[in-house]
Amino acid sequence: MSAVDKWNLESLFKSQDELDNFVKKLQSKSISFEKKYSGKLSSIDNLEDIISEYEDILEGIGRIMTYAFLLFAQDSNNGAYYAKYELIANKIQDSLVFFEIELADLDSKIINDAIQHSKSYKYFLQKLIEQKKYQLSKEEEKILLKVSPVGKEAFSRLFDEYMSSLKFKFDGKLVSEEEILSKLHFDDRKIRKSAQKELTKRLNKSSHILKYIINIVKKDLQIKMELRGYERPESFRHIDNQISQKSVDSMIDIVVKNFPLVHKYYKIKSKLLGIDKLKDYDRYAPININTKEMLFPYEKAKDMVIDAYMDFSPKFGKIVQNAFKDGWVDSHPTKNKRSGAFSHGATPKAHPYVLLNHTDGRRDVFTIAHEFGHAIHQELSKSVGYLNMDTPLTTAETASVFGEMLLFDKMKKELKNEELLSLYAGKIEDIFSTLFRQVVMTNFEREIHKREGELQVSDLNEIWFNENKKMFEDSLCLSDNYKLWWSYIPHFIHSPFYCYAYSYGQLLSLTLFGLYKNGDKDFIHKYTDFLSFGGSKSPSELVSIFGFDIEDDKFWEYGINEVKNILDEFEDIAKDFF
Repeated sequence: MSAVDKWNLESLFKSQDELDNFVKKLQSKSISFEKKYSGKLSSIDNLEDIISEYEDILEGIGRIMTYAFLLFAQDSNNGAYYAKYELIANKIQDSLVFFEIELADLDSKIINDAIQHSKSYKYFLQKLIEQKKYQLSKEEEKILLKVSPVGKEAFSRLFDEYMSSLKFKFDGKLVSEEEILSKLHFDDRKIRKSAQKELTKRLNKSSHILKYIINIVKKDLQIKMELRGYERPESFRHIDNQISQKSVDSMIDIVVKNFPLVHKYYKIKSKLLGIDKLKDYDRYAPININTKEMLFPYEKAKDMVIDAYMDFSPKFGKIVQNAFKDGWVDSHPTKNKRSGAFSHGATPKAHPYVLLNHTDGRRDVFTIAHEFGHAIHQELSKSVGYLNMDTPLTTAETASVFGEMLLFDKMKKELKNEELLSLYAGKIEDIFSTLFRQVVMTNFEREIHKREGELQVSDLNEIWFNENKKMFEDSLCLSDNYKLWWSYIPHFIHSPFYCYAYSYGQLLSLTLFGLYKNGDKDFIHKYTDFLSFGGSKSPSELVSIFGFDIEDDKFWEYGINEVKNILDEFEDIAKDFF
């Protein structure tokens, strides 16, 4: 295993020539598919075989776009390359637009018979029928597809290129967004405060363009809501996630009701740090009492994550081990590289690709565990095929958070009390970020998409500040600098109303982890099945594997109780240091 990992994209294409030859064949295949089946589906006996052909072409498109996207993620200067293949993919997709529309329009007897007898596509067909009322005509869908590269997606690309080009002055050097954000986790309060000021200063200079981009996203969503007949701006996301508005509202209400857990934690942290009034730049200050700040060089971090997954399941551990060995990972910050981290599921004929920006912090090792939760999920779900492998966001975030808990559980057994205090604090803050903060961000989105007209920077600042204030109240002082920090969050641009899925996944994952720790003998088998089903079953069916009902309001209390337990354990450890 290397000290720095780079992607090997050969599982997708070994050369540019191979890519271009593949594109030509796929273009021909898609045109032939349309000629062969458009307007003729009602006369075809075996729809299963036709769906399989359709899936094969879609997987080909996915393979092309994965390759182009990963090159763009490595270096935002590859934007033109990505745009070229986006247009090519859209042209191929144009020949396929008819299929799902005409399939959903088949006589109910034909489609119900297909659902009943389908071996591989039962849930795909059920979703198609459920979402039929939001589809437009074939001609309208084709128009939307053609203009998509110059719509919201164009502004998403602009956001990525702009943010990856931003440089921040710190300690006489120019650093990336990823690096300046990492300074907020430093032990030295002066460093944290300086990082907060520099981040805000640069965001303020960029606020006009970032404000404009988020307003474009707002307008785009409003247009789609009107065209497709969605009840609310967020409705499309719940439909994609295959969950009810009631379930989402119930989860958000329970999380908001438990904001006092945040207040309790930061009041304890204030005592431990000896700071009368914590500021926003103190949120992630490490608690290092009689210990040095823990650093996790990349090689050490990799070994820790491999061991955590291997202890849980050798099958999971081997997936992670092979990933590092076989070029699934791009590990460190480089010039023009996309910030943050992700695991891209690619296609069943390839393997997932994991992007990291490792800077040796404690959070970085948990990020590796998080992204490999996704990667394991994606690798296991390849068995159900391209149409079924992608999971709704709600269950997609379960494996990632579960992976973090495996690492946390392993680490806490190996540390002394002083180090445990720091570990618990970091874990609680991660849970708060994934659970409470994501609900804050969802409520921020609800408010901005509810307001009419174009929003000014001052409007966005006010909404952001007010929603965050509800989470912290008097346990932490949010400064005026913090008001602009909505502007660097990519989910608002790339995936509106994505954020609540993190909260959903966090509570679901904590519930499942509690089940695992309480000794369910068959848990690993059930959990492996849960991940392997991918998106071939609904979230409610998947969760029912463990005997839970996600429509029951009480379900969310199980996860909240796990948060309370961790906070109580932290408080017991902290009492020795007051």
